[in-house]
Amino acid sequence: MFKLFEEYYLGHPFITVSHDPIFLKQVVNTNNCFIHLEKAGHIIVVHSVIDNLLKGASGQAVQNMNLMFGIDETTGLKLKANYF
Repeated sequence: MFKLFEEYYLGHPFITVSHDPIFLKQVVNTNNCFIHLEKAGHIIVVHSVIDNLLKGASGQAVQNMNLMFGIDETTGLKLKANYF
């Protein structure tokens, strides 16, 4: 179940597929997205967590600009405030 997601997101610098439960605190002030899979009977439930202030429109705009100008897509997006 996890293997498909891990292979798909391999090489995506901001996506982490977690085998452990995920928490909002893992992504606060980052451009990261954590994904966790859970089996509930015959249904697979996909949980994801993002900080919408950075992974939202502003972070996506910076990531897209980096790609448009041929810059590494992570430039300026791996910073994390040390206040939290």
